[in-house]
Amino acid sequence: MSDFSSSIDRDLPRFRAELCEFLRIPSISTDPERAGAIRDGATWVSDHMRQAGIPETEVIETEGHPIVLGERMVDDDAPTVLLYGHYDVQPSEPDDLWTAPPFEPTERDGRLYARGAVDDKGQVHMHLKALETRLSAGVDVPVNLKLVIEGEEEIGSRNLGQFLSENSERLACDAVLISDTGMFAPDLPCITTGLRGIVYTEINVYGPSSDLHSGSFGGAVVNPANALASILAGLKDEDGRATIPGYYDSVRAITDRERADLERLPMDEEILRQTVGSSELGGEKGFSPLERLWYRPTLDVNGLLSGFTGEGSKTVLPSKAMAKVSMRLVPDQQASQVVEAFEARVKELAPPGVRVEIRRFHGGEPWVADTEHPIFEAASEALETAFGTPPAFIREGGSIPIVQSFEDTFAAPALLVGFALPGCNAHAPDEWLDLSVYRRGIEALAHLYGGIGDKLKG
Repeated sequence: MSDFSSSIDRDLPRFRAELCEFLRIPSISTDPERAGAIRDGATWVSDHMRQAGIPETEVIETEGHPIVLGERMVDDDAPTVLLYGHYDVQPSEPDDLWTAPPFEPTERDGRLYARGAVDDKGQVHMHLKALETRLSAGVDVPVNLKLVIEGEEEIGSRNLGQFLSENSERLACDAVLISDTGMFAPDLPCITTGLRGIVYTEINVYGPSSDLHSGSFGGAVVNPANALASILAGLKDEDGRATIPGYYDSVRAITDRERADLERLPMDEEILRQTVGSSELGGEKGFSPLERLWYRPTLDVNGLLSGFTGEGSKTVLPSKAMAKVSMRLVPDQQASQVVEAFEARVKELAPPGVRVEIRRFHGGEPWVADTEHPIFEAASEALETAFGTPPAFIREGGSIPIVQSFEDTFAAPALLVGFALPGCNAHAPDEWLDLSVYRRGIEALAHLYGGIGDKLKG
């Protein structure tokens, strides 16, 4: 196995300067006024793919933001790896909570602060530098490479599914490689083996035709805000479990191996409590925090709106009330079945005197990996070489719906190797990337591109 350490250390100042250049592009996909910056981001990725040794690159238009496609074909008989990532970022607001401007990368205490530093520009850049490191050292990449870097991940990958379907033959691969996840600690590399799915809805409760005086009509008219509160309370029981019929029927039990993986992790519930700033942790009774985060489904209110919410008082009986409600799903729950059961339960809980409408927003299926596939052995070896310790197998409480789409489209396993650390503020002010992890991550990925080729051939 080649040693890439010296060449990475030599080039690291340039690598970091390039990353800062990338991070200065405010490629916020939710903001129409940033369309020019999005295109700048796509162009930057395409240019640096070529610099990394990917000879064929193309910025492909969609109905939304462009997708950058890169290809490096070495042999028709060689295995093919598809790398996926995204160059769009979350909005930076509230900007006044950033210590430094969000698109002016700043180094402090071994961390690089900027929007997109870890989600996902920094991790995409690590792959490009890993490929460049191998090729500039004269060490070939023994696989065909196809790179798909999109600009709409932060708005639900609206056009990626169609792009994959329309280009399924061109993008055919033997494995999909994704770095948009994290590590449990700086010295503990991790492979993510499961993601929760999601169902996102909006409950609207309508009562009288207009807001009413609460003194003149209160007690004689059903209050939509009260009705909504009753509905939401009825969706959970005293043990923190959803009351939706059949909600837990298909949930997989936690295996002995998964419990052993959990016990290996340096989990401190008190640190978690302090990190989130709560007086105490909560959730479904009978499970630890990590079990609740990774292996159990949830039901949460994400937002509420009704009546008068301004300064002072206004004795109003509102005509309508609204709540945003999401559910995180685990294998083998199916989003389509869950949302149907959820809607039926909400309507069952609604009292007479109000009308309920439910809007469905985005959704995605849960995903779990087949860790017996040889690509996981390749990843374990590469991470141990760079970090000096075997990786842990973890799950992620969040959702990356496109992962399952990749596996379904190409009948190829997905490998999720990520480098975000706990508390990295990926969607919050002062997002950061640990620079020591960045450096070791490049080394790990440089080894991975060789090892994954060997395992897929073997």
